[in-house]
Amino acid sequence: MNAFGIDPDNQSGGKEGIAGDRRSDRRYDITLELRWKLIRRRRVLDTGTGTTLDLSSGGILFESERQLPAGGSIELSISWPVLLHNVAPLQLVVIGRVVRASGRRAAIRMMQHEFRTQKAAGDNRSAMTAEAGSSSSFSRTNRRNKLNKLQ
Repeated sequence: MNAFGIDPDNQSGGKEGIAGDRRSDRRYDITLELRWKLIRRRRVLDTGTGTTLDLSSGGILFESERQLPAGGSIELSISWPVLLHNVAPLQLVVIGRVVRASGRRAAIRMMQHEFRTQKAAGDNRSAMTAEAGSSSSFSRTNRRNKLNKLQ
C-alpha cells in the first residue's frame, strides 16, 4: 500500500490458479469518491454517488448507494487525490459500460477517460469548470488567475 491506499502488487484480487482472475490489466485497490450518471441515447436516466473499490486501465469496480443495471452506459466523475501542479483539483471522467452488477457493486469496462480540472471549494469561477460539464484547461484558468491578480 502507498499513501493513496493503492496496492500495486494486487493483480488478481487474491485469486490464483486456472479458475482465478484472468484479467490482463493490473488492478489497484483505491478508495475514491465518485458521481455516476446512467446514460441512454445521450439522455441522463439516473444519477448517484459511490466509492471506487479498485481500478485498472481497462475497468473500475465501485460501490453505489443502490444497484445499477448491467449493460447500461455510464459516466463516472471520480475525485482524483492529486492536484494538477499542486494547485488545481482534478477529476477522472470515465465513460463505459456496466459489465457486471451484484447488490450495490458494479464493474464497468472503460471506453473513454480523461482528466479534467474541477471546481475547488469556495471557487467562484463560472461555467468554465469541469463540474459544470466543460473540460476547462488548467492553462486557461491559470492565465485568468494571473490577469485577475494584475487588475
